This record gives sequence, structure tokens and C-alpha cells, in this order.
Amino acid sequence: METTHYIWKSSKWLEFTWDAASLLALLSECRLRQAKLLTRISSLGFNYEQQAHTDILLEEALTTSAIEGEKLNRDSVRSSIARKLGLPYAGLPVDRSTDGLIEVLLDATQNHASVLTPDRLFGWHAALFPTGYSGLRKIRVGAWRGPHPMQVVSGSIGREKIHYEAMPHDQVDAEMDRFLTWWEESYGTTDGIIRAAVAHFWFITIHPFEDGNGRIARALTDMALAADDKQTMRSYSLSSQINAERAAYYSILEQAQKSDIDLTAWLQWFLGCFARCIISSENIMGLVLDKASFWYHNSQTQLTDRQRKVINKLLDAGKDGFTGGLTNRKYAAITGISRATATRELQHLLELGVIKANAGKGRSASYDLVWP
Repeated sequence: METTHYIWKSSKWLEFTWDAASLLALLSECRLRQAKLLTRISSLGFNYEQQAHTDILLEEALTTSAIEGEKLNRDSVRSSIARKLGLPYAGLPVDRSTDGLIEVLLDATQNHASVLTPDRLFGWHAALFPTGYSGLRKIRVGAWRGPHPMQVVSGSIGREKIHYEAMPHDQVDAEMDRFLTWWEESYGTTDGIIRAAVAHFWFITIHPFEDGNGRIARALTDMALAADDKQTMRSYSLSSQINAERAAYYSILEQAQKSDIDLTAWLQWFLGCFARCIISSENIMGLVLDKASFWYHNSQTQLTDRQRKVINKLLDAGKDGFTGGLTNRKYAAITGISRATATRELQHLLELGVIKANAGKGRSASYDLVWP
């Protein structure tokens, strides 16, 4: 049976090449979108800029886990982020692995200029798997993988398809030394977005850990992008876009890992994904800007804490995003008050001009915010 060719078996392994001319237009688009987004965020003012960064970090944490089939509780993740950043938030209890993920993502961006070492990567890995288990399986934590073959497999038992098999474990230590040396030497000498793309592919191809390689590869990608735009908080979530396009991501990754050393196709896909992730982040920024505009417009409006809580629910949902509109029953459920009190407070918000009545009366009566 013919042995599958993988890129790490090539006699020219690590002599990566690409067609720079074919990447120029894509890279220019990325740079233009990146500059516009950073300018837009900086115009928000500190409080809303911090909120924008927090929302992006929340999406990054949720989606980098979702790619691996793990669904995290949004409120729990938000609570962890708030505690790590010293922000006020009365959230849910947070499990150690969620806290660990947030620590990794923050370390990658806030300390992007710090030296990347094996011990630092081991610390990230241990933070992701604080119990020493991945699900029900005990894994080697805080160390390179052991002697078992590392394969990326899909399909049911008996019908498995091997998409990729990584290099033998006894090569990992030397390969990671080469990777970490390149990581330091490439900073400032290779375009920052290209560097992030190469780092992602190279690390995931080595596959140095028994589990968590995808999450750490994406954290490294964020670290390289933070070093490129010199921001200590993310302004866009690449993981969110990879999650939205994960079928294409796995396809191009497999294609590149089974090809020779030319990374042009992988870099083209990565740059396109990066541009699309900026567009997605602009939508999040739009929501933050809508919130900022609303509270600026209503800065002199006297509201109770209960009313503010309900309004923030509507703001978080975005324009036309609160399904069915705000009803008396929903208001009472959100605030924990009686329906009669809810009716009075809704009437007060109507009189203040903060909300407006939608079409429908009686039991079908509902309201929406008056958006500036």
C-alpha cells in the first residue's frame, strides 16, 4: 500500500515558499480593513472601546472551543473575562478549564512581545486541561505528546478516514525548537499577517500536544496578529470566522498538509478568512456603537436600575434582535416584579420616549427601543 505523502516528509520541509504576487491584492484588502476597524474602535471612547474588546474576546473564547465541539456557557465565559480584566460583573461560577482558556487568550495578546518558550506553551496547555483529562481520556499535560501515533480522523468506528498523520513524537522536540527560533527571528522581517498564517500552519502540522493543538494554534495566531497591530486586546476574532467556515478550513489545511512546500493556496485562504473576520467584527462594533449612541442620547434620562437592566437586554439583542419585542410578561420575568408593576414601568418608559409601542394591542402588545 502506498504511503500517504505529508508535507513534513518532504526533503525540503520547512523551506516554505509562496507566490507573493498572487497575495498582494488580498493582503492590501486585509490592511485596509484592519486600519479602518482600528480607527473606528479608537473613536469609541475608553468605556465603549473596552466593551468592544471584551465582546470580541467573548466571541473568541466561545468559538475557539466550538471548533473543537465544546460548547461553553456564554454567561460563565463573560464572568471569567470580567474577573480577569477587573470589570464588575455578577456572573455565574466558572470552571477551571474556562478560566484557563481565558488566561491563555489574554496572555497571548497582552504579552505578545514576551518570548515564546516551551515552558510558556506547556503552561498554556496545562491551563486548558487543569484536570489532566480531555473528556474521559487521560492525556499528557504540559509536555510534548507521547509515542502513540497522532492522527486526525473522522468517521464512525470501522469506517474511519485519516485526514492527517503528524510526524513521529521523537521529532517533536527538535521541530518545536526550530519553530520557536523562527518565531523570534521572523518578527519584523516577515509581514505580520503572513507570519500569523505560517505560524498557524506550521504549529498545527507539528501537532506537538496530545490534545488542544487547534486552540493553541489559534492563540498563537492571535499572538502574532497582536504583535503585528501592536494591540494588547483583540479587535477581531479570527476563531469566529474559522468556525463559520470550518469545512473550508479543514479542507484547505488537509490539502496543504498533503502537498509540497508551496503554501500559496493556504495563505490565500487565510488572508480571505482574515478579511471576512474583520467584516464580522465590524458588525460587533456596529452593535457597540449603537449602544454608545443610545446612552449618549439618553444620558439625562432618569431611569431605575430595573429599567436599565431591561434596556441593556434590548441593546445586547440589537435592532430587531429581541424576538417578539418586549412584552409585559418578558419585562416582569427579566426584573422579577409583578405584571402590574411591569405595566407601570413600561408606561413610564413610553412617556420618557425611551421605548415605542409596536403594532398590536391587548395580549399581543409589545415594545421596542427608540433607537437614535
